[in-house]
Amino acid sequence: MEVFTMVVLIVLIACGTGVINQHFKTRRKELEHSSPNDDVYDEVEMLRERIEVLEKIVTDERYHLEREIDQLERRA
Repeated sequence: MEVFTMVVLIVLIACGTGVINQHFKTRRKELEHSSPNDDVYDEVEMLRERIEVLEKIVTDERYHLEREIDQLERRA
């Protein structure tokens, strides 16, 4: 094998290794950043569901009736 061919192969292998290494680093960072966002979206969805339940409770006619009864009992 000639010296020039060997130098070219070494440079190609080094560049290829650098590209592959950078690819894996980028993938790792993407995976690290994606999971906290998924957790945040899940928590926001859970909080939205809780807010809907609270809105249903507060707008329920029985809830208003119970509040009025409690206020009347406090006055008496």
